Order: sequence, then structure tokens, then C-alpha cells
Amino acid sequence: MPSTSARPAITRRGLFGLGAAATAATALTGTAPPAQAAEAATVSQDSDASADLLEQWRAAPGSHPLVPDVSRAGYRLGSKPPTPPVVAKVTDFGARTDGTDSAAAFNDAIRWAGENGGGVVLVPPGVYTLSGPVWMHWSNVVLRGASRDSTVLHFTRTLDDGYRPNRQDSGNSRWSWTGGQIWFVSPERRAQCEAEDYAGTEGWLLGDVLAEIGAASRGQQTLVVSDSSRLSAGDMVVLECQNPSDAGLLRHLAGDVPGTQSYDWPRRAPQLVTGSGGQYVQYATLQWPVRVEAVFNKRLIRLSQPLKYDLRPGWPARLRDIGPTVSEAGVERLTIRNELVPQTAHNRHPGSNGVCFQAVHDCWARDVRVENCDLGFGFTSAKSVTLTEVAVGGRAAHHSFACRMQSNDNLVEHFEIERFIVPVPSGAVHHGLNLEGLSSGNVYRRGRMSEGTFDTHRALPFENARTAITVENNGSVGGSAASGPLFGARMAHWNVVITNARSYAITIADVAPRSVTVGVQGVDGTGSGLSRDFSGDLESLLVGPTEVPRVIGSAAHSCTSSTVLPSRLITLARRPRRPSGSVRARAAIGE
Repeated sequence: MPSTSARPAITRRGLFGLGAAATAATALTGTAPPAQAAEAATVSQDSDASADLLEQWRAAPGSHPLVPDVSRAGYRLGSKPPTPPVVAKVTDFGARTDGTDSAAAFNDAIRWAGENGGGVVLVPPGVYTLSGPVWMHWSNVVLRGASRDSTVLHFTRTLDDGYRPNRQDSGNSRWSWTGGQIWFVSPERRAQCEAEDYAGTEGWLLGDVLAEIGAASRGQQTLVVSDSSRLSAGDMVVLECQNPSDAGLLRHLAGDVPGTQSYDWPRRAPQLVTGSGGQYVQYATLQWPVRVEAVFNKRLIRLSQPLKYDLRPGWPARLRDIGPTVSEAGVERLTIRNELVPQTAHNRHPGSNGVCFQAVHDCWARDVRVENCDLGFGFTSAKSVTLTEVAVGGRAAHHSFACRMQSNDNLVEHFEIERFIVPVPSGAVHHGLNLEGLSSGNVYRRGRMSEGTFDTHRALPFENARTAITVENNGSVGGSAASGPLFGARMAHWNVVITNARSYAITIADVAPRSVTVGVQGVDGTGSGLSRDFSGDLESLLVGPTEVPRVIGSAAHSCTSSTVLPSRLITLARRPRRPSGSVRARAAIGE
């Protein structure tokens, strides 16, 4: 490859003219790649390209063609979750540490707190036996232990036994990928799932249409609406966009690369395509919860986040009431320990699960460990949830972390997947860090994985990031063949250390459209080992393979550089410009 020493100034042409991988490489490194690269990812050996790429993002943070906008991931758009006061103890409601079943006492304590204005329900040190789930049905309620070493919730029964079976016609158990022993979900959402035998929708129970929205472009925050009279600053609403049968919206979410035109959407992605006969009802519309930041007049409002995709006349869009939900709730400082039972065959799991966030927003889990699980931590249509200092351990899991069914803008940080004490048995699978189902804006960062991989589980997740992670890459990617493409546009894998030389599913520039893979270290090759969904030029970028990028994530391993690809996608976007070296040395979130 030609020398990359000459680095031009950033230009708008370089920023927005990424019509091909060759253009992307020229914009970042100043050199054109060989002609044969048109069918594959562009490779830049210039580690300074990482800094240039983020300088480009800084100039247009919501509309860069390759870099995702994950600048507002997590609770309250990236804020630190609060620490509300204690209002009750589970022991006041009959919970005991002598082996007595305390499930009813826990649920009674949480109900009391929820019906009396919220606050912390404290779980004193000890091991508590529970025979069924703890339901977090109320906003503003936090379940808090003393520490995850001293407060243990021992669940003796799976969700199959302690709640109810949840089987598909195929015999697969839905508890393999959703549901929790601690479950954040509104009582209305739970009741609707039960009435539908868990075979219907899993997401928001949307209310009234509040306003129709005019056409707008990705990155735009100020919108023209039909009538703003039912909207107020601070409202959490759902922007709902129709998913037409021509798959135009789906092609757009995949970056509109040439291969999206020739891809046979109805046949290869029936679960996503309207009119295919196999569409999941969840995917009939694209649903993105977002706050209204300001109402300027009868026709003009501003959202708290930039749009992640265009709104076009052929995809009618509107703002709707979010419906019943839970917010400002959390779980902290404890361990969820499932009874140690053998892991079953793939997708037949009975529900030895951890924490599930379903159709809720602005919640959190902090300093929580899950043992012996099928699913450790799950997002199902969740918005703006932060998981921090969380861990999965014990025997092998199916999904350590799952982010599915249009979950948006969640943050998982300072996490660990421990070495399993019982390995994955024959006929079972461990995935790792899951993203799937039109989910966007999510970030996994600053983690260590002794098990698993970067599991992108089909159904077109787009605009997500996994960064500053050390991984022994031994897991598997999954997803139904009927769910369509593995990747939508603008997936970022940034500063990843692989300890066993396996690049599988982590170096993704050969399969993920309009993606960036930056500074994957510890591998010889750069192939993903995955089958491509889209033919032709993917317009993706591979920067600095095997090298530490100039702009990196603060990983679980030691490193010499200090800047981060963070959930705020670099505070570069909001900080005053400093001299060049200073920006790259200090602009880390959390420093």
C-alpha cells in the first residue's frame, strides 16, 4: 500500500463525499487504495487516521457517513444515575436469610415503595432465597444491596418454574433471550404479554398520535410538525416511522450501499419486510423513543438527540405517546445467583436469567453480578439504560448481554464476562455482546471478556459501538436466517485487544456496510469469518489493524494513550478546540 505519511486537511468533500471506500481512505489518509479494494474494506495503516476520523465526526457529529452517533448513550443521555434515599428494607416485609422463600417479601417491599412515591428498597447483607421473579413495576424505585459480595439473591427456580413456561411452536424457549429474575417492566406491558401468551409484541404500548412530522435528514434535531399543541419540553415520546413494503427504509438503515438494491429483502429478511407474510409485528414500524427538548411554536420543535436516519415522504412519521412504562428505577450492589443447573441445548433454556429491561427508559443496574445464567442482562425495547460495573459468571451462559427488539441508546460499561466454571456443553452456544433487531445508538465499552464474541444477531442493528474491550474471542454469532442482514450501517469496533488471535466477528469491514473497524490488536488477519449479506462495495473502513489507535478507548488492559471513543462519542464534539495534541490527550470521558 502506498505511504500514508501525507495527511491533508479535513474538508467537507472528505467528510460527506464517501461514495466509495476509496474516497473514505483518501479523506482519512491522503492516499488512494489499490483498485481491487473496491469490493472489500479499505485498510489504512496510519494510526493517526483514528484521530482524523473523529475530527471529521466533530465537524458533523450526527451525520458522519461512517461513524455512529452514540453521543448520548445511557441514562438521561449519558448522565450518572442518581442515588436516592432509603425508604424501606426487605426485612421489614418478612424477608429472611435462613432459607425461607422471600420472593413475596421482596415484591411487597417494592410495591410499597412504588405506591408511596419511590426510593430505595434496601437489602441488608445475607443470602436470600427466592422462588420467583422480582417485579420492578414502578418508576422511581431502586433495589439496593450492601455490596455484590455480601448481598446475594439465590433464585431456586427458573422462569419456566417460578413464573410460567414461554415456548414457541418450534419448542424453543423465549427465556433464552428475554425475561429476568429481576424484571423492569410496566404491569400493563406484562399483562399484555401474558394475554398474548408472549407471542405478540414485546415493545412499547403506544398511545395517541401527538403530531405528524415532515421530511427531515439524518443529524437534524429541529423538526416541522403538523401541530405542537400536544407536545411540551421534557416529554418522552416515540418517533414512529412506517416501514414500507418496498424495503426502502431498510435499505437506508443499511447505508444505501449498492448491494442493498440487489439484496432480496422479502425472501432473505421476511421478519423485517412488510407484506412478506413473515414479518414480526414489532418491525412494522421503526420506533425510537426521544425527548422533546423545546417547542418553538405551533409547527416547530427540537428533539434532544439528532435523528439517526432520514424521514422521507414515503415513510410517514409521527410522534406518539410512549404509553405505560417504568423510568428512574434501578438495581444495585448485589449478586443474582441462579441455582446451578446444567445448560440446555441452544434456545431451549428454561430461564435461569438475570436482569431484564423491557419497554422502559432511563433506568440502571450498578455493581451487579449474575451467576449461572441463560441470559445475564437483557434489553428488550429498552431506551437510555446504563449498566455499569456489571459481571456475568458461574457456569456457561447463552447470552451474557442481549440488546434486541429496537433497543436504543443504552450504555454497558466497566463490564466483565468471567471465565465460566462450567464450559459451554455440546449443542449449546455462548454469544457474548449481542446487538440485533433494529437496535441503534448502543455502546459496549471498557470491558473484559474471558468468554464470547461481538455477537451481531441479524435483523439489521445499526449505528452502535463496541470499544475499549479485551476479549478472548471464543463465542459465536447467531440469529434467525429469516431475520435478514447481520449489520446495518455505521457499526464501530474501536480499540479492541484480542487475546487468542481470532478476528472472527470483530474485524467487520468486509461484511458491515459503512462501518469502521479501528485498532483491533492481537490478530494476524483482518477477515470477519462471516458471510456477506450485501454484494459490491460496502464503503466500510478498516484503520490501523493490529496497532493501538492514536485515539483509543480506555480498556481493561493497560495502554499509553489516553483518549477515548466514549458514549459521548468524544467530548471533542462539545469541548472548545485546544491545540492539536491537547485535544487527543485529554478528551476522554470520565477523566
